[in-house]
Amino acid sequence: MKTSSLIQNIEYNAEKPKVELLLDTEFTKEIRILLKAGQVMKEHQTPYPIVVELFEGKVDFGVEDEIHHLTKGDILTLSGKVPHDLKALEDSIVRLTLSKGDKIERVKEVSEK
Repeated sequence: MKTSSLIQNIEYNAEKPKVELLLDTEFTKEIRILLKAGQVMKEHQTPYPIVVELFEGKVDFGVEDEIHHLTKGDILTLSGKVPHDLKALEDSIVRLTLSKGDKIERVKEVSEK
């Protein structure tokens, strides 16, 4: 068994979204993304399907030129190779579930652009 927490040790980065690996399991990678209000993750895509949960805050989640207004507790799935972007309207905590074949380094690269 492995354990982690979405709400412990919350430290936002003033310059860019903060991406942290919470759990690396046999079948997924669980990622926490901390976004300060106004921070964005520019349009990008993943080679694998993902699950996104907005644990705290408000985020505009753009998918193929359509904006979805996510609020606390919203969860969505997205197929691989679908362009998407995020903009935090409030300080936000995002839980991202990656396929085992995906890499956290890819997500960190997106956060730095």
